Formats: sequence, C-alpha cells, structure tokens
Amino acid sequence: MKGKSQLVLIYGIVGVLSLVMILLFRNVGAGFPEAEMPLILDAGKEEVGPLYTVQEDIEITNQAGETVSFKESLEGKVTIIAEFFAVCPHCAVRNGKELGEIYRQFGDHPDFRIICISVDPETDGIEQLKAYGEALEADPKNWWFVRAESEAEVHRYLEEELKFFKIKRWVNPIDIASNGQFSHDMDFIVIDRDLQAIGKWPLVGARSPAESERDPGRYGREKMEMFEAIREELDKG
Repeated sequence: MKGKSQLVLIYGIVGVLSLVMILLFRNVGAGFPEAEMPLILDAGKEEVGPLYTVQEDIEITNQAGETVSFKESLEGKVTIIAEFFAVCPHCAVRNGKELGEIYRQFGDHPDFRIICISVDPETDGIEQLKAYGEALEADPKNWWFVRAESEAEVHRYLEEELKFFKIKRWVNPIDIASNGQFSHDMDFIVIDRDLQAIGKWPLVGARSPAESERDPGRYGREKMEMFEAIREELDKG
C-alpha cells in the first residue's frame, strides 16, 4: 500500500511539472536553439512511396467528448499523428514547441488536423484531455487529444497499425519521476487525405543534445522536410 501511495505521489508531481512545461512552451519557441535551415534540402533525393495505408479502425473519444471512428476522422484530411499522455514531461515540451509551431503554421487550413493519442487511457479521461487541450489553446475542431477505451487495444493499434515503436511501462520510481509511467515513440507521422502515411519525422530526437552535437543541422533539415511535406499535401486539395 505504501508503494502504491508513493507511486501516486510521484505521478502527481510529474503531472504538475508537465502542466508547467506546457504553459512554458505554448507561446514561445525558446528553450532549444534553432538549427539554421538550408536553402536546399536533399537535392536529388530519391522519391519514395507511402510508408503504409491505414487499414484497421479503432474508436476514439476526443477532448470535446465526441466518440468517432479513427479512420473516418482521417478521410479528406492531412493529419499529424502523435502519441502522448497527459503527465508525460517530454510530451509537454514537444507539444508546446513542435506541435504548437506546426499548428500556428497550418491550423487555419480547413483540411488540416492534429490527433494526439493517449497511451494511458486509464488515467487520461475526458476531463484530463480537455484540460490538456485548453492549456495548449488547441481548438477541438482540428487539434484533438484522444483516448480509446482499452490500454491494450490502443497500444496494439499504435504499434501494429500505425507502426510506432513499442510502448514500454517504467517500473523504477526514479524513471517514473523523470518520464512518467510510459516510454513511447515521440516521432510524428503524417497521414494524407487517402489514409496513406507519407512520412515519419523524429524532430525530438533530432534536437536532443547528443544528436545536436553529432549533426547540428539535422533538426533544421527534418523540420523543413516535414513542413514542406504537409504544405505539399494541403496544396493538393
């Protein structure tokens, strides 16, 4: 019982810190130096087809309490898919920085949408999703924070259907204090209007200290490529 109480306390502290980071990164792009973007990106790069097409479906509920078909929500939209959970401190920084900037760039387009899928639906109820979206000033019409009913079901769907990396549960309290309950994929997947995944972008990994030292220009290249891919798909409408 004592161990469970300690875990709840740790989870609560992580949640408070996550909310602070959301508010910190919501309106500013500070915190991480931007790599200079090159004028030419991967000149002569070989064109490749979609990574996969979304085939299976799952029922999701967004922060407005609307329960919908995930596949139907993708149809006719250019959609960014990301994993998250409400008390993940790394998600708080990523969503406030990268997704916030993407939303400000493309959020006015009628065919654009962001869907952040919780890997912790047992904790992330509608009220948690609503509060999270409000903290980021996300309009429920095109920036969704969603949950499925079953943790096992959504993990299987994210890993097998959407091809995110395997989700793992932390067991060490020190790891939980630093990362929240789960280790999960921080990349972004872009789905086109025909339910085809056109790319997966590791912006968080590209701006990590180790990668920034190894390849200072990678974050800028990945970011530009992703923005260009989104813009190109939206222009097709």
